[in-house]
Amino acid sequence: MLADWWCRAMGYVRDTDGIEDEPPHMPVLIVDPADRGPRIWVNPVPEPKTVKNRMHIDVNGDTEELVALGATVVRRQDDEIEWDILVDPEGNEFCVFAPRR
Repeated sequence: MLADWWCRAMGYVRDTDGIEDEPPHMPVLIVDPADRGPRIWVNPVPEPKTVKNRMHIDVNGDTEELVALGATVVRRQDDEIEWDILVDPEGNEFCVFAPRR
């Protein structure tokens, strides 16, 4: 499920609230285990993506690690943009900024 992919990508965990076997059509809450990041609901929808995402997530991270998890690079950083554009395994676009050093 996509929520599990985002958990691996962001270092988050599912907030099951004691419920272990949610039906696959139910929204899933993922949270930062250190309780520093935002709580994110991942909501499955039956329709395929046909237009641009209604919501777009930007993350600090390593593009190659995200690709190893199953993301696909759409566009690399270049003279016009300072980030990489990827899609998750279900085709949802997001941007990756290299962590500040």
